[in-house]
Amino acid sequence: MDKIGIASFGSKARPYVLTVAIQFGFAGAFIFSMASFNTGMSRFVFIVYRNIIAAVSLAPFAWFFERKVRPKMTLSVFLHIMALALLEPVIDQGFTFLGMQYTSASFTSVLTNTVPSITFFLAVIFRIEQVNIKQIRSIAKVVGTLVTFGGAFLMTVYKGPQIHLFYSPNNAHHHAGSHDTQSHKHWVSGTLFILCGCFAWSSFFILQSITLKKYPAEMSLSTLICLFGSLMSTAVALVAEHNSGAGTWALGWNFRLYGPLFTGIVNSGITYYVQGLVMQSRGPVFFAAFNPLCMIITCALGSFLFGEQLHLGSIIGAVIIAMGLYFVVWGKAKDYSSATTTMPTSSVTMKQIETQQLPITSSDHV
Repeated sequence: MDKIGIASFGSKARPYVLTVAIQFGFAGAFIFSMASFNTGMSRFVFIVYRNIIAAVSLAPFAWFFERKVRPKMTLSVFLHIMALALLEPVIDQGFTFLGMQYTSASFTSVLTNTVPSITFFLAVIFRIEQVNIKQIRSIAKVVGTLVTFGGAFLMTVYKGPQIHLFYSPNNAHHHAGSHDTQSHKHWVSGTLFILCGCFAWSSFFILQSITLKKYPAEMSLSTLICLFGSLMSTAVALVAEHNSGAGTWALGWNFRLYGPLFTGIVNSGITYYVQGLVMQSRGPVFFAAFNPLCMIITCALGSFLFGEQLHLGSIIGAVIIAMGLYFVVWGKAKDYSSATTTMPTSSVTMKQIETQQLPITSSDHV
């Protein structure tokens, strides 16, 4: 194979390699977060440090790369940013991490696959997304949304027997009697908390798509969201942990530091940039299609490292959610193809196409 052939192959393979690498980053975020909580770190404190690190890591790049294109701040944009900071770093991460503590990292990674469908549902309500029952792609998106909700509902009401992926002495115990009842209550509560987080994340997408039209500087916007999110989450943490000692805020050379550091730098820094590269060449639909890979990686690592137990209900629900996700992704892919064929070739740019579609995944989550 000559140099031109190698370069061509590398160019075609790059989106796949980068997207798979990002899914490992997302899975790592679930694992590192859970490991931090297992050391006794407060989820409120974790969110504060995570967003501070994210803002600090993004700020230099935002200042350098967008210093000439960054629009002026207006009151409307500022209020939007404050709302985005409340939705994502505070509400979304807060509920998601709470639900993760009640369930597991594996279960959380499965349930977050409902986000594309919830986003589509909200987009229809706010008339950002159009549904035409005469078009197969619209029917596919509606059916996919309903199927995804069905999978999430099944995971909420049915737990089922344990599935042992890897042996671990830590998972050999079994609860009985009232312990099973209490565990089931926590499982249901955790599921509902995660779904609340997913709803907030989807709402974040809706508002983000609106804000980007007024403030088209993606990296600067993310930096400001993380900055104000860290301030808001600090206020929440001070109230929630007011009876705790100074040790609650202490970091160390363990997962109390590694967790916020990894999620802040990798998921809000490196992943943000790499995700942008992939979306410029392939669009958001291509990116979302790899979401179930994160679920598989997280389940395997969670079982191997923490002895997390999967249940039959989770596996069945995961399959149903993945099927629903791909119905939605297929419908969005047809929208994407329609957008490229209806616009003049000379005027089609990836930026124009992306503005017609809601983002259905994000680097700044979990």
